[in-house]
Amino acid sequence: MIPKNGLTEQKIDREKIRLNTDFFREVLAPNCSESSLVFVLENLGRLPSGFNGDVLLPLLSHPSADVRLDTVKNIGKLKDIKYLTALTKFANSETNSLVKREAVSALGRLKSPKAIKTLIHFLDDRDAKIVLQAIRALLYFKKYPEVVDALTPLAQHSNELIGSVLTKELNRKTAARSKDKSHAQSPDVLKNVLVQGDVRDIIKCIPDDSVHLTFTSPPYYNARDYTIYHSYEDYLDFLSKIFAEVHRITKEGRFFILNTSPVIIPRMSRKHSSSRYLIPFDIHPRLTEMGWEFIEDIVWKKPDPSARNRNGGFFQHRKPLAYKANSVVEYVLVYRKKTDKLIDWNLDQYPNEIVNKSKVVGDYEKTNVWKIAPANDKVHPAIFPRELANRVIQLYSLQGDLIFDPFAGSATVGYAAMASQRYFLLAEKEPAYIKRAESLLRDQNLFCDHPTSLYSLEEFRAAIRQGRM
Repeated sequence: MIPKNGLTEQKIDREKIRLNTDFFREVLAPNCSESSLVFVLENLGRLPSGFNGDVLLPLLSHPSADVRLDTVKNIGKLKDIKYLTALTKFANSETNSLVKREAVSALGRLKSPKAIKTLIHFLDDRDAKIVLQAIRALLYFKKYPEVVDALTPLAQHSNELIGSVLTKELNRKTAARSKDKSHAQSPDVLKNVLVQGDVRDIIKCIPDDSVHLTFTSPPYYNARDYTIYHSYEDYLDFLSKIFAEVHRITKEGRFFILNTSPVIIPRMSRKHSSSRYLIPFDIHPRLTEMGWEFIEDIVWKKPDPSARNRNGGFFQHRKPLAYKANSVVEYVLVYRKKTDKLIDWNLDQYPNEIVNKSKVVGDYEKTNVWKIAPANDKVHPAIFPRELANRVIQLYSLQGDLIFDPFAGSATVGYAAMASQRYFLLAEKEPAYIKRAESLLRDQNLFCDHPTSLYSLEEFRAAIRQGRM
């Protein structure tokens, strides 16, 4: 869009290169129309050295927030300490939150110790985004004692994002990009192992920081053996203890992926109503409290005919209040073990050859809705499909990684791990499922160097002790 005065982007760019101060003093005069001012300000682009920013200063008091926003952005591009006083005064008086945030950003771009006092002042702002902008600017000076003193208390800030950022930054190790030779490795004694027993006992035997990825679907509260739980709270406590141990055995910055969904407890009789338990949402706060960082919520969408029909009665009578939806989705919740290191650090621990071999090839699902048909098994009533396991393992691990499933069932995760050139570690207590898992894994034993081993709990303990010698 070209303003009525005939200004064009080419004209603005040409006069900018010529450092034509008179031209910009004219087209940026406060009495110009708002649309004209915004057009010029948004098309200034990168400002050359020697550009006279003084022509911008009168617009800091313009009545239009859009004009003030674009103005302070352009002053920030200059990174000129001569505008420290003007920016400080403007930031302190600005009432528009978005514009004020940009003013604090402009102060940070000065990268001058002279701006520290002003930036520290904005750590007390009521707007969390302004505080975060001030933090971002001050982190450039985190070797200054007064900056550390100002930032440290914010690690306990009531805003969780501010607290998280400060905790990570103040505790960041100087060798964040250093190599951890053991990160890509896992103990040989754990590779391609199926253990029969109670997972609560099995998992205690597994050494710290041994596992690269855990993918599991725990038994539901309304499963056939749900009576082992005295209450729903007892069920959540059981899962929490297992997942806290999973956190312990997971390597730094690696993933835990939980497949679960709301469940229905059938009604006792027609005189009673059924109950629903929102397992994914009830377990989530417990996971974050124990040190898992929430990354992604993926919805596993099954074909409509696969759902149990819950609205047959409503279909007949169509009376309001009686509608019940057929459930065709489950959740695949993605968590990462909290760390101040980025994903790049995890990838840097592997040889380039392994990273390249592990790349996801071909088409892939770009949304968080995964349309996958459910699987059926004569032995296990609630297995998840291999396609789901394949997708999770290929997206969240690398070749040669160790994949753990604490509720292995008939070993779908183990099968998928081997098919993707990963190792597996599985725990399962039911003899019928163990027998089925043995048969399945024997057919897919691709790792000649680590054939599948089946252990009892005592045999697993002995193998772990021997492996540590």
